[in-house]
Amino acid sequence: MQHDTHHGQHGRHDHDADHTAHVDHSTQPDHAGHSDHAGHADHTGHPTHSAGKVGWAMAARATLHCLTGCAIGEILGMVIGTALGWGNMATMVLAIVLAFFFGYTLTLRSILKAGVDFGTALRVAFAADTLSIAVMELIDNGVIALWPGAMDATLADTLFWGALAISLAVAFVATTPVNKWMIGRGKGHAVVHQYHH
Repeated sequence: MQHDTHHGQHGRHDHDADHTAHVDHSTQPDHAGHSDHAGHADHTGHPTHSAGKVGWAMAARATLHCLTGCAIGEILGMVIGTALGWGNMATMVLAIVLAFFFGYTLTLRSILKAGVDFGTALRVAFAADTLSIAVMELIDNGVIALWPGAMDATLADTLFWGALAISLAVAFVATTPVNKWMIGRGKGHAVVHQYHH
């Protein structure tokens, strides 16, 4: 009996010792900082580009950025083509090429200012602007092509400038939802924004 009693006390002693060793984890270096994890649970302070949280203002700014480059290219292409007496198709092709060129150039310039190397900046510009510029050019040139007499108007005609201005405005309205959709999925100008922090 005494042996069993002693054995029971010995078992309790081992159990209590083991339990005591595990009671307080807060002093352990691996566990001391675990209470701070609550602060990491809330990432709402970080900018998000989820589809539901992208504002129209952000999308409009991205579209305006593309529109600026497109407008420069469009006007320059129309002026050059008209001045050289080119046909409508050749002039339109030049205008589209220059629209893409200036659209990419404006984005490229802003990314290079952030200290990014040229190769990376070029890839980002292509990824950010290609769809936006393509949609804008499709709408813009579509409006001009369908506008009676707009394709044959000269630089001195009010119709030329009026049709160009309205076509760019329509392109802006049509492209803004596209940019909103792209930014909401972390694409388009959401990629550019990463280099502006």
